[in-house]
Amino acid sequence: MGILATDIFGNTVSDYLFSLIVIAAAWLVIFVVKKILISLLNRIAKRRGNELDKEIAKYIEGLSVVFYIVVSLCIGLSILKLPEIVHQILLFIVYISALYYGVKFVNKLIDYFFSRIKEEQKKEFKEKDFSQLNLIVKFIKAVVWFIAILILLSKLGIDITALIAGLGIGGIAVAFALQNILADVFASFSIYFDKPFKEGDFITVGNESGTIKKIGLKTTRLESFISGEEVAVPNRTLVDSIVHNYQNMDFRRVKLIFRVEYNTDVKQLEKIPKYVKEIIESIKVNGEKIAELNRVHLANLGDFAIEYEVLYTINSNDYDVYMDVRQEINLKLIKKFRKEGIKFAYPSQAVYLKSDKKDLIS
Repeated sequence: MGILATDIFGNTVSDYLFSLIVIAAAWLVIFVVKKILISLLNRIAKRRGNELDKEIAKYIEGLSVVFYIVVSLCIGLSILKLPEIVHQILLFIVYISALYYGVKFVNKLIDYFFSRIKEEQKKEFKEKDFSQLNLIVKFIKAVVWFIAILILLSKLGIDITALIAGLGIGGIAVAFALQNILADVFASFSIYFDKPFKEGDFITVGNESGTIKKIGLKTTRLESFISGEEVAVPNRTLVDSIVHNYQNMDFRRVKLIFRVEYNTDVKQLEKIPKYVKEIIESIKVNGEKIAELNRVHLANLGDFAIEYEVLYTINSNDYDVYMDVRQEINLKLIKKFRKEGIKFAYPSQAVYLKSDKKDLIS
């Protein structure tokens, strides 16, 4: 008992032995709890078919041995009479370990949920470019680390209020300086999640029309439909503007207006809707009827002509097919009218002169 009662740095030998026993017991308890948790999570994952439980089990199983050493040492040494500075260091180590592994766990969850989002995007939109989503993931992880550092500083007794205030003022100044760039970046996030269009879609925005080649963080690149050059449109412009997306159209509707002369026979005027219907419904692509008449009417009696208004639908979203069908309908309409002796009208003005014979005799 003499040796066990020997005092070393304020603690007896028996105290040190007991501390070692506590460290060993803590290690054993942590190891057993770890195995139980992994087994339980794997069973739950197998029963529910939940991948999240498997990911959590993998994370726990992959925890570094340093974590167990730190936790066990802190528990065992806490029962000894040590200088206050040593207890503060041990507490600091506990805080660092807890925050570090806590942040890693949160980041693991973030990666899991965003990987699920990527899988859904691939299935629904066949996405290949995840640059925006990856940037969001990095931003969220940076925020998590920043919060963890603030918590650590707070636990160490440092007043973080002034720090947060200073960062807030600096952030406002940076935001004002980079407001246009930040507006485009956040607009790209809006485009990514709202999906008003995607790469390969043909859109019209303002005076620009073209196929989307790439959706970037600041700009979206279009291949111009008119001249083929690449047009960079700021993302905030796309978010704030009305965008016409022609890619997902099931059909295209065409409004056709034509005019015939006033001296056209009334019976011919009455037959024009029938001619138009026959022409439109005769159009076929690959042996199938492609166009459908919605309505045709004698709409107006204009200044120089009788005006007809036609509305028909082309059941295709292919722009080339759309233009081919319009061309064929217009050509057949011209041929039919020439065959029937119906003349298209063009702006003209008739002048009637009346002579007074008495005035001429005199």
